[in-house]
Amino acid sequence: MQPLPELVSYLEGLAEPHILFDTQYRILAANAAYRRQFSPQRSVVGRTCYEVSHHFSVPCDQAGESCPLVKARESGQRERVLHLHHTPQGEEYVNIELSPLLDASGAQAFFVEKMAALKVAQGQPAAQGLIGRAPAFQQMLALVARVAPSEATVLLLGESGTGKELVARAVHEASRRAARPLVAVDCSSLPENLFESELFGHERGAFTGATAAKGGLVEAASGGTLFLDEVGDIPLSMQVKLLRLLESGTYRRVGSTELRHADLRVVSATHRDLDRMVEDGRFREDLYYRLSTFPIHLPALRERRDDIALLAEALLARVAPRRSLTLTPEALALLQTPDYRGNVRELRNLLERTALLCDGAAIEAAHVQQALQSGRRTLAATPEGAAHAGPENAIPGSATAPTPASLKGLERAALQQLVAGHSGSRAELAERLGISQRSLYRKLKALGC
Repeated sequence: MQPLPELVSYLEGLAEPHILFDTQYRILAANAAYRRQFSPQRSVVGRTCYEVSHHFSVPCDQAGESCPLVKARESGQRERVLHLHHTPQGEEYVNIELSPLLDASGAQAFFVEKMAALKVAQGQPAAQGLIGRAPAFQQMLALVARVAPSEATVLLLGESGTGKELVARAVHEASRRAARPLVAVDCSSLPENLFESELFGHERGAFTGATAAKGGLVEAASGGTLFLDEVGDIPLSMQVKLLRLLESGTYRRVGSTELRHADLRVVSATHRDLDRMVEDGRFREDLYYRLSTFPIHLPALRERRDDIALLAEALLARVAPRRSLTLTPEALALLQTPDYRGNVRELRNLLERTALLCDGAAIEAAHVQQALQSGRRTLAATPEGAAHAGPENAIPGSATAPTPASLKGLERAALQQLVAGHSGSRAELAERLGISQRSLYRKLKALGC
């Protein structure tokens, strides 16, 4: 069945990228905005949506992805998902909004898909922003994409070093307030006696040293987003005043009776267990519910180990921008072993130490091992590290100095782990690791893999 020309003409005039396809996933039309952004060199009409967007040979739901068409068939309604799409710029995260169109009998005949690139995150190494492809990362990012356009207060929950400020910035930049300021407040660093004046401002003479009137961070964030980092550290005496701001959108400067209106959105974050703090009476329950309209859990790095290779490449470019450093397969496998209690921040520090210990262009397992030994967190502190300690596989960070035999054992185990976990060809593995096929085959042969 072919779509009505009027429908195709209507889609062509839309400013956002749209495609039209049938129940067999075949693309019947793609408007000008789609062609410009996603396929400027080649027509997509006649091809399947999953082949164009993902280079899959089967529909998304058969390849481990969430398929909006399948969801729309089941619900009969519009469906939204976040996907990694192939674009002329590489793989990018794209918000998909799919709507079914019914024929005269009420059956689903066509599907219209609107696409919008999510610029705040990447599925490949990038100079800045959020980076990841692991399922836990994509689940978190899907929540960011869903809540960002709204005005809901967002509570980011996660361990230290998981990138809560980056996620807060992603929420802001994907919102309608992106053109206005994002103002961050480090609640843990503000002393109690200055918290109110820093947040709300003060009038001249309000307290000793207040020689002039001063606006607070709430005013600085006007029209934009106020990010309250480590909100669990806000003193109890200040929590009620913050609650008033959230409930009424109003506040007063210290020393003033004038009621001011705040036009802002609040995003907060904490690594603390706020539920336990509420139970213990250290955090107001009403404030907790105001802040946690839309909570988002940020996964720890150990929950997304598959992203370490992407993160390592991007972080090396940041900590050593003048050097084109690469990681050998053994070095990468060793990087994927620790639990990283400090998360991405700890990984960055480890890579910076490793880069300083490496004089050449390729980082070897020995460099990573030496960096681990000199760091506070070591593999010996993890259950996995302790379980595999032995004379052949010396644990990085142990008191025993590395020997050629121990390094060879580490390299063999690391490379075997990489090969076992890779489902593609050796050529693809070599490309992923940034080395030539010849180098990969030589290492495999030398280590007996």
